[in-house]
Amino acid sequence: MNSTHEQTASLPSSKKALGLIASLSILLISLTLVQGISIFFIGVYFPDNAFWLQIISAGLVLCGGLLYLRRRLSKMLQLFSALSGTVLSYGDRDFSFSIHWDQADELADLVAAHNQLGQVLREERLALVQRELLLDSMLQNTPVAMLLVSERGPIVFANITARKILNEGRKLEGHRLESLLPVWASPLREAIAKGGDGLFTVASLGATANEELAEDEIFHLSRRSFTLNGCAHELFLIRQLTLELRRQEVQTWKKVIRVISHELNNSLAPVASLARSANALVEREQYQRLPEILATIADRAVHLENFIHGYARFAKMPAPRLEKRPCAAFILSLQTQIDFQLLGNLPEVSVMLDPAQMEQALLNLLKNAHESGSDIDQISVEVRLMHETLRIDINDGGSGMNEDVMANALVPFYSTKRNGTGLGLALAREIVEAHGGRIALNNRSSGGLTVSLFLPC
Repeated sequence: MNSTHEQTASLPSSKKALGLIASLSILLISLTLVQGISIFFIGVYFPDNAFWLQIISAGLVLCGGLLYLRRRLSKMLQLFSALSGTVLSYGDRDFSFSIHWDQADELADLVAAHNQLGQVLREERLALVQRELLLDSMLQNTPVAMLLVSERGPIVFANITARKILNEGRKLEGHRLESLLPVWASPLREAIAKGGDGLFTVASLGATANEELAEDEIFHLSRRSFTLNGCAHELFLIRQLTLELRRQEVQTWKKVIRVISHELNNSLAPVASLARSANALVEREQYQRLPEILATIADRAVHLENFIHGYARFAKMPAPRLEKRPCAAFILSLQTQIDFQLLGNLPEVSVMLDPAQMEQALLNLLKNAHESGSDIDQISVEVRLMHETLRIDINDGGSGMNEDVMANALVPFYSTKRNGTGLGLALAREIVEAHGGRIALNNRSSGGLTVSLFLPC
């Protein structure tokens, strides 16, 4: 018997059982014969001390039988000892041991099952180690700084990015968060102290950074709490957003420039052409068409002024000045400015809103509904109260939106209209979110689009 990965095929269980019974039977018969012969000779030759000699003889025979039995069972005892040792090794998560048993009996089945269990545990341990290595590699090389802090204070895990931006590449494990906070930038300390998720801007997160020379960097801090090994932990994730936001900013500016350039071109090109025509007419002293040309130039100038004013209004949208207004009266006042059908009854509730801003948002949405190609009777407004939230649905009977258009419809300067600015829906979204609400777009099953506003009531 030794520790090895070899296994011996077992015989049928019935033959093993018969072999064991035969061995025990032979042992019992041998002991009985020896004891009988001893009793016979003691009775013949020592009749006076027969009783005590028979007891001594029986004891000697019993001891001899036990010694013989122990000798025969020594390998089995070694097997049990080996099984105990491997089980203790499994408890220490060492699954590299297996047992060899060269006997063809029932214990061979036990050894085979034990070795099979060890093989399964070895395979699972190997797969677990591989997954842990993969996970550790991903965590260490992710661009997101990760800090895992125990409720007792010390940092138990910090990846490479966290060490680089928070401690100049040095290890953070074992340090207490309170001892590191004083050397970190104040915006980061404030973000951690405030709790929750949020953005913060610093010149550099390093403790010895030269803030006068460093550029501002934008970071996002998120934190999650969970229990690990019966102890509460908090995970801090710090992600640098500067490059991503700069790319988005560049793309936004490019889109703004394209839209403004297109609109300026559409207005200035005909104005320049009309100005040249007017100049030619003045030189030929033909003044009859001058009023028409000047009126057209004025119209284009007004259109351009409204366009620029719309952009400026979007960029300078002030914070809403909330007033308590009855919902029914506010919705009915819109019908005096634009046509739409009112569905259902208006709830008798009051809402806190900026009347001018919310009116502008709803008029923009109703104007879009009119421009969708819908009939007048297909444009409707429905107002419902849902769990202390006021829902306003603006419905039209147009062609609706495909997935790509719907995904970008609320983005500023995105428009599918030939002369659209892409500000109507974006402005409505800005106003609704400033009121603590949200806006959603959905295609109607009967055709058309529904724009839903959810406002706190």
